[in-house]
Amino acid sequence: MLQFSKDPFNALQAKTEAQKLAFAPVVFHCARTLRDLGILAALDSAGESGMNADSLSQQTGVSEYGVKVLLDMALSAGIVLWREECYVLGKLGYFLLHDGMTRANMDFTADVCYAAMMHLTESITEGKPAGLKELGDWPTIYEGLSQLPEKAKESWFQFDHFYSDRSFPVLLERVFANKPKMLVDIGGNTGKWAMQCCAHDSDVQVTIVDLPQQLAMARENAEANGFGERIHGWPANMLNPEQTLPAGADVWWMSQFLDCFSPMEILQILKKVRATMEPEATVYILEMFWDAQKYDAASFCLNATSLYFTCLANGNSRFYRSEDFLQLAAEAGFVVASRTDEIGLGHTLLELKAG
Repeated sequence: MLQFSKDPFNALQAKTEAQKLAFAPVVFHCARTLRDLGILAALDSAGESGMNADSLSQQTGVSEYGVKVLLDMALSAGIVLWREECYVLGKLGYFLLHDGMTRANMDFTADVCYAAMMHLTESITEGKPAGLKELGDWPTIYEGLSQLPEKAKESWFQFDHFYSDRSFPVLLERVFANKPKMLVDIGGNTGKWAMQCCAHDSDVQVTIVDLPQQLAMARENAEANGFGERIHGWPANMLNPEQTLPAGADVWWMSQFLDCFSPMEILQILKKVRATMEPEATVYILEMFWDAQKYDAASFCLNATSLYFTCLANGNSRFYRSEDFLQLAAEAGFVVASRTDEIGLGHTLLELKAG
């Protein structure tokens, strides 16, 4: 587990970091603007020789004033370097431009989270996603995913799929090791996992359990990819105490789904699955636990994303500490048959059996 017991800063360093936090929104928008206006790409093409402000202005169409005021902030932020009267792309600037994770995180923050985060204090004190009103009028973001403003919708799904998709190959081998005939995918969203399952195994039938709005998107995608006869929908609100689930599944699958709920809601959902599942069925849960990450940056990203759940998703969910989550599974009547950490970009796969 990552260690957080030692203060990483002396007094001077702490004061410096405090100023960086105070102006963090300014630096964020500076970096994004440099990327989106093509200034970072121009510097990348120039290599170690760099470019002066006049040349950058001519190449990008940005005024010389704009080039200088943005890049001087970027100098202070370590995004670019200054050599022989020229700006040179630094390592930080390189990753802002080229790293897929950074792009997905930055666009998600800008297009989905940024305005909403002004309501974080309200969200914490009220236990509701107070920032969601910046995107639309829904109780939680899940009812509104299909109706989000186009840019926000694009960035939300790119963010979600960036982290989940990279885990598919190893997960498919694990889940289909015993040739399941029926798989229930709770929280199947756009049907991406269901389609991967059908492509992997020509016999499997998949039932997606989700809100009607998400099922409509999943149905459209399944039909378009030729899996309409093997991917089925089960409209459901998993927080409804009267909600039923499909019976007879060999495998139950929940990927980045339970982190969308509070601990008591997770317990309710797991108990519902436990009561419905066949005695020999397997439940697979794919989650990202902030305390199970190999790198500090991954833990940082997960804890930041937890505040998206607070402010936008539903006001009471998050990425959990693994031990807290495992206690809920045990209370719901499950035993952990296996746990595999560090799958893909930091996922943990839990294989659960009825206790």
